[in-house]
Amino acid sequence: MANEELLYRIQFISNGERYELYVKTLMQGSLFGFVEIGDFVWDTHTSVVLDPSHEKLKSEFSGVTKTYIPMHNVLRIDAVNKKGSAKITQLENKSDKVTVFPSPIYTPTKE
Repeated sequence: MANEELLYRIQFISNGERYELYVKTLMQGSLFGFVEIGDFVWDTHTSVVLDPSHEKLKSEFSGVTKTYIPMHNVLRIDAVNKKGSAKITQLENKSDKVTVFPSPIYTPTKE
């Protein structure tokens, strides 16, 4: 994989849904507490059957060159050899879900 361009699969939560995206650019964002992703890789479907969540993602991120995801929303980041299909998965009990206010990452100590 040294000669190939790195490809990342990132999984994160947004609005009660689990997103799984494939990107070429992933770094700590210039905004503190955010992960910056860009250069989205979309699966080119060769079959007649289309995945509606994949199409929803393509339309949601159309025209977006990079986006910033809060660190506390990221579930997992993997470096992968092959791209897969991007998808959105509904989380269970969306109506019962309470969003936790993010706690500070850095808390200064008093000496």
